[in-house]
Amino acid sequence: MFLLIGEDPYRARLRLAELVASLVAGAPTEDSAIARWPSPSLGMTLGVTRHDARSDSVDAIAMSGRSQGLFDAPDERRAVVVENAEALTDTSFIAELPPESALVLVTTERVPAGRRRPRAKTEAAAPADLVGAVEAAGGRVERIGRLFPDQVPAWISARAALANVTLQPAAVTELASAVGTDTDRLEQELAKLSTYAKGETVTVGAVRALVPGAIETEVFDLTRAVVRRDPRSAVALLERLLGEGQAPQQILALLLWQFRVVLFASAMKTEADGERMARAIRSSAAAIGRWRAEARRLSRSDVIRAYEALYATDLAIKQGRTDPETALMLCVLDLCGVANADPRELVVGEPPRR
Repeated sequence: MFLLIGEDPYRARLRLAELVASLVAGAPTEDSAIARWPSPSLGMTLGVTRHDARSDSVDAIAMSGRSQGLFDAPDERRAVVVENAEALTDTSFIAELPPESALVLVTTERVPAGRRRPRAKTEAAAPADLVGAVEAAGGRVERIGRLFPDQVPAWISARAALANVTLQPAAVTELASAVGTDTDRLEQELAKLSTYAKGETVTVGAVRALVPGAIETEVFDLTRAVVRRDPRSAVALLERLLGEGQAPQQILALLLWQFRVVLFASAMKTEADGERMARAIRSSAAAIGRWRAEARRLSRSDVIRAYEALYATDLAIKQGRTDPETALMLCVLDLCGVANADPRELVVGEPPRR
């Protein structure tokens, strides 16, 4: 008897598939490192009955554990899987299931441990105490938490090996930075990269080109170098982005967005300010907050001046006054405070200066 509490839904589904396969095969049920389990699909495994506690009655679930299928072999192992188990309103059937039936309850809710106090007759029905019921019946409770950021690269490497795709070490780091701890999305991005690579090693450039969020991380670093007035780092980052085939207009648009966040971060005084500003620019308070320290390096006039340079660069590219790469390089140098790199001089009908 098992209760799987999955704070990470994808990893919980992997553990469920691994556990059910072990139960049906009579194999050990300990977690054998779910990073190596091939798929969360239960398929059409014989001897497995699946229920959803939101729609199936407790009686139907209990019956599945007590009755043998018409075509089941006498010694066939049976497993009853109950998903969304937090919706159960009665757990008394758990202790009544026959020993030859395995029960796996699955929930993505955070179920509190310990028994609840008896409720009064006038009190609304509380959710069933799953943890207490399973433990009282001698079952096992497993909590499948989310990965910590430092665990993501190892998870990516393990899942990539299963998908028969090889990533450069730097590409693993880039993918982890772009996607974070979302294991479901990591699986999708690895499938995409595997299809793209066709047996070749996945490079950092491929990750940045194919994975949403990867280039944003690089442009964040570029913006930070600019804010710190570090032209050496800024130029190196820009040349790397351009060398990987990133469009200058896309880099410019992301720079503009980052400076918009910096502008709001420079005016942020309290956490409440961050929440309000985040709603105004459709960002997050965390995104504004992480720029708060950097924004102190800039005055309001510095940010406005940066906007003027970015706007002028956009106009210069659209007017065809120079090639986009040169215009963007001038813009970055100007933002870093390098003398005589003003992109506003490229514009016909120069934008107003402040």
